[in-house]
Amino acid sequence: MARRQIAVVGTSSSSSETDALARALGYALAQADCVVVCGGLGGVMTAVCEGVAEAGGLSVGILPGESREAANEAVGVVVATGIGHARNLAVVASGDAVIAVGGDWGTASEIALARKLGRRVVVLGGSAPLDGPGVLAAVTVEEALELALGE
Repeated sequence: MARRQIAVVGTSSSSSETDALARALGYALAQADCVVVCGGLGGVMTAVCEGVAEAGGLSVGILPGESREAANEAVGVVVATGIGHARNLAVVASGDAVIAVGGDWGTASEIALARKLGRRVVVLGGSAPLDGPGVLAAVTVEEALELALGE
């Protein structure tokens, strides 16, 4: 059976609260033998990749630009697309489920695209920039994993 892939989306700006959640989430996903797919840049994307790396897991960063050097240093595999915001579709389509940590309009677009594709969306630790049917809320990393993995 193929490894599960979970897309993690969220704010590109750093805050101690969202970074801590994302780092713990990345660690837990790697421990659950999931591949983590994200946008590969800063903020939540860096923190989740750091957690994955700390646990010895695999992360994939799908970048909006053409340069792999733009990726955060913790990404395991970098995919440079050159397609700008359209890369949001590639991120969420690559996940069996999507977990959002913080965010604003970019995250809202990813949530909407994920739901359009029928992906389960879990919002961890706060309110979602977009809410509706199929968008689930989780307070803890453990709860987010349970909801995302369907266990």
